[in-house]
Amino acid sequence: MVKSIGPKKIRTAVFISGTGSNLKNLIKFSLKKVSPIEINLIVSNNLKAKGLKFAKMYKIKKKVYNYDKKKDSEKKILKDLKSNDIKLICLAGFMKILSKDFIRRFKGKILNIHPSLLPKYKGLNTHHRAIQNKEKYSGCTVHLVNSKLDSGKIILQKKVKLSKKETPSSLQKKILKHEYILYPRAISKILVNL
Repeated sequence: MVKSIGPKKIRTAVFISGTGSNLKNLIKFSLKKVSPIEINLIVSNNLKAKGLKFAKMYKIKKKVYNYDKKKDSEKKILKDLKSNDIKLICLAGFMKILSKDFIRRFKGKILNIHPSLLPKYKGLNTHHRAIQNKEKYSGCTVHLVNSKLDSGKIILQKKVKLSKKETPSSLQKKILKHEYILYPRAISKILVNL
């Protein structure tokens, strides 16, 4: 059987800590012909992360690291990324902060999706904070990762209107739908420039 010679897909690792709904969405995206990425590795700091089931489901290699010793873990991760020839990292609900040294090794090749309109509401509890401050809009942002929390160059954002009766849970659901659209679009946009 002759393999069709299309554009070569970029070898990608997705980092998760939880349910992996953005991971699942990225896997589905990666399987499309037009997608510029293929997911070759799933990395987690949490052995119980529900998202790890997608590794088995889609036959993708997975690695779980105990983050008690950050330096050792990152050394192992970098080694595994190298041996799997990973060129792009997508953070999808990864709840650990990567070191400056780690980020430097993958400069301009680590993406994150954040559930707010950055630079507003960096860090955690974004929906709660947006509602508390009576924001009219919130949303999601895909950005490059640099050594400052949620401060890298913004690639794409999507604005979402808050309703009068918004709760953190309803807002999360509302924004998540847009995250699924925004993340693949941002990946396609940035890979044109990689």
